[in-house]
Amino acid sequence: MSDKSSTTTLWGRIPLWQKILAGLALGILAGALMGEDASVFKPIGDIFISAIKMLIVPLVFSTLVVGITAMRDPQKMGRIGARTIVLYLITTAFAISIGLLASWIFQPGVGLDMSFESGMEAKEAPSLVEILVGLVPQNPIDALASGNILQIIVFAIGLGISLTLIGEKGEPVVRIFESFAEAMYKLTSIVMAFAPFGVFGLIAHVAGSYGLEVLLPLAKVIGVAYLASILHVLVVYTGLLALIGKLNPLRYLQGILDALVVAYSSASSSGTLPVSIRCAQKNLGVSEGVAGFVLPVGATINMDGTAIYQGVVAVFIAQLLGVDLSLMDYGMIIVTGTLASIGTAGVPGAGLVMLSIVMAQIGLPLEAIAVIAGIDRILDMARTSVNVAGDLMVTTLVGKSEGELDETIYNAPGKS
Repeated sequence: MSDKSSTTTLWGRIPLWQKILAGLALGILAGALMGEDASVFKPIGDIFISAIKMLIVPLVFSTLVVGITAMRDPQKMGRIGARTIVLYLITTAFAISIGLLASWIFQPGVGLDMSFESGMEAKEAPSLVEILVGLVPQNPIDALASGNILQIIVFAIGLGISLTLIGEKGEPVVRIFESFAEAMYKLTSIVMAFAPFGVFGLIAHVAGSYGLEVLLPLAKVIGVAYLASILHVLVVYTGLLALIGKLNPLRYLQGILDALVVAYSSASSSGTLPVSIRCAQKNLGVSEGVAGFVLPVGATINMDGTAIYQGVVAVFIAQLLGVDLSLMDYGMIIVTGTLASIGTAGVPGAGLVMLSIVMAQIGLPLEAIAVIAGIDRILDMARTSVNVAGDLMVTTLVGKSEGELDETIYNAPGKS
């Protein structure tokens, strides 16, 4: 009994991020040793992802309502919303610029002889009118059931404002949502206890499925995309936190590790949202109101990682085809990619939609997108991690600017 108790205590003492990283490393090892047979572990990962997805809609809805009602001030909500969107657009422009610069320096497509299949069609981004009309749910229950995050955000904001405006009459409902949100936080903690095993199953499958024969010809473009992603997080995100927020960037990096590993293994920003909210509140000290508002918006419109991917892949394809891009082309990629990040955010396969828009603007054949189809999952893991890191950086900065960042929690040496 004492041995079992001591083992449980020892396991409990290990920070969650260390357990998750161990699961990641063991998954890579299992995939390398077992090859495609490592897919036997995939159901473990699938169960974990299903549990995470189970949390998304109720967590987003309850935290947004609680976040709005906690502000009590419509002007404050408007101020936070404006700051959030401006920061997301600025970091997206930086991201695509870094992707372009990295590809221009390392030239991943030069000297590579590859063919591509034809027949890919351009995907159009929705028009501004379609985006605006699509924001308002005709049936909020249907929006909740189908997981339409944009519509859920609009409905939750509207409900939160209405509960604030009716004053005391809304208090009983607000208390229900507060209790419901707390229950969702606890359920998130329970699900996250299984994260090391879920990450192991997901990564073992990915590592076993993508052998060296697939990766070697395109290793350079993968390396450039990963390098640009790491630079964006370490230079832009930590730089903004240090310069604008006057915060220790190392604490930020330590506090977001849980979310980064889940984002990398799941390749889903929305799927990582419950973990991001937990990290923002428990590790970074952001208030419930700010985290509950900024993170769902970020998971929907912040596409920094996808912007890096666009920059790297667009230049890679141009180099592959021997097309010289002008300064005007580079500028067009930055502007188009930044604006498209909002317009295509709620569209399935947003990365491909955004890439096709950018390529069409600079005259590159869309058929060439097929070249990277085989490694898209590996690139997706990196760009999702950047997206999540950006969500948490902006949330931290907004919390700091509003006086809703507990720096005692932020600067605490231990993160779990």
